[in-house]
Amino acid sequence: MYQPHPAHGCPAEPTPRGDRPRGLLRTLEEDLRTIVERDPSIRNRREALLHPVLPAMLLHRVAHRLYRRDRRLTARLLMLVARGFTGVEIHPGAVLGRRVFVDHGAAVVIGETAVVGDDVTIYHQVTLGAVGWWRDNRRAGGERRHPVIGDRVVLGVGATVLGPVRVGDDAVIGARALVLGDVPAGGRALAPVRAVSPGSPGSPGSSGSPVPRPDHSHAEDRPLVGAGAAPAVERPSPRRGQVSRPARPGAGHAPQARGGAGEAAGMT
Repeated sequence: MYQPHPAHGCPAEPTPRGDRPRGLLRTLEEDLRTIVERDPSIRNRREALLHPVLPAMLLHRVAHRLYRRDRRLTARLLMLVARGFTGVEIHPGAVLGRRVFVDHGAAVVIGETAVVGDDVTIYHQVTLGAVGWWRDNRRAGGERRHPVIGDRVVLGVGATVLGPVRVGDDAVIGARALVLGDVPAGGRALAPVRAVSPGSPGSPGSSGSPVPRPDHSHAEDRPLVGAGAAPAVERPSPRRGQVSRPARPGAGHAPQARGGAGEAAGMT
C-alpha cells in the first residue's frame, strides 16, 4: 500500500508497481524501451533518446523520489525545467507506474494526488486534474483531489478526467471525452462524434458553386452562447469600471445541473 507523505494531501492508495522501491536506472531503461515499442516513428533507442517526452519522464522519476523525501523545492524545480523543455506538466507528487507512455506530450497535465497505473498510454492535451480550488479547499485534510488511473488504460487526445474518480483497468477514455465519474474496468468513455455526410452537387463548397460569405452586419444582435449551452453567468455593469457579479441561480434561468459545465472547470 502507498503511504504518502502528509504534505501530499492524499490518503493511502495502492501504488503501481513502478513506484515501489527498485533501481532507478532499471526504471528509466524500461521507459526508453517502452518508447521504442509503442511509437511507430521511433526505429531504435538512439532515436528514442530524442523523444520529446523522455526528459519529462526521466526528471519526474527523480523528482518524485525527492518529493517523498520532503525535498519539495528541488523536486518542483526539476519539473519546472521539464515543463519548459517538453510542455508536459507533471506534479512531482503524482505517482506514475511502470511503462507509462506519453505520446507527443504537448499540454499534458497531471495533478499532485493523481495515481497512474502500469502500461498506461497518454496522448497529448490530456488532463488529470481536480475540479477546482473552490471545492478542494473544503475537502477534509488528506483527501485525494485527482484521479486514479488503472493499468493498461488509454487516454485519448484531449481527454479530461477531473476529481477523485477512478478509471478501472483496461478502460479507454476517448479523444475529447470529459470524465467526472468512475469508469469501470474495461469501460469506454467516448465523446460524441460528428456525422459527416457527402455534399450534394448544389451545396455550398461543392465544385463550381460559390461559397457564401458570412454576414456580420448584425453580429452584435446575435447570442454569444450556442444552442444547448449553459447561459452566461456574468452581465455587463451599467457603470464604467464596475465589475458585475455573477447572476444567482433562478435569476432569469434555471440553476445549472450538477456535473455540468461548472464541474468541468477543472484546475490542478
